[in-house]
Parts: sequence; structure tokens; C-alpha cells
Amino acid sequence: MPQDMPPVGGYGPVQYKRNLPAAGFRPGTWLVAMGLVMTYGFYKLGVGIKEQKELAREKIWSRIHLIPVLQAEEDRDLVRKHLADQAREKELLGENLKVYNSDRYVRPTYAITPGNVTK
Repeated sequence: MPQDMPPVGGYGPVQYKRNLPAAGFRPGTWLVAMGLVMTYGFYKLGVGIKEQKELAREKIWSRIHLIPVLQAEEDRDLVRKHLADQAREKELLGENLKVYNSDRYVRPTYAITPGNVTK
């Protein structure tokens, strides 16, 4: 019995690799895209930081410009308290006593102490 031999010219090529198209973009395209996204993000971050600095500067200057108004309000309150103390002193003692050796106004210092202390 004769042995089977290959056909004349040989067998056709055997396809052993998958011939699938590459899915998605090439890595270089992804790298450029991510670089652009990150550049835009850092730009927006810089704009935001600059805006925050400007808002903080504006807040500080608004507080600086409010200081005279707040100081005047506190001075009016101190004058009211001083005059009330003078009236109360005159009512209790009959005259106003000089506490200090000069007529110069001394700003009072108040210390808040608890009303009733229990041990």
C-alpha cells in the first residue's frame, strides 16, 4: 500500500496568529491626551489658587478698613460706662474721687470673674 504524500507544491499556509485589529488608541495618543488633560487641570488649579489669594487679600483689607469703625464703637461704649461709673460714684460717695495722680484718661481693664465660686 502506497503512503500518502503531500500534494505537489505543498500544503497551504496554516494561520496560527489571530488577525484582530488593535482595540483603542495607540499608547502615544493616550500619553498626549493625558498630558493635555493634566496641563488644563494644573492651569485651572493655578487660576483657583490665584483667586483664593485675591479673596484672602480683599478680606484682610476689608477688616483693616473696618478697624476705625469698630474702635469708635468700643470708645463710645467705654465713655458710656465711664460716665455711668462717675454717676454711680457721685451717688454713693457724694463726690468724684481721683484715683490716679493725673487727669489723663486711663483705659479700664476688665477681668471677667465667675459670679459664685464653689469648692
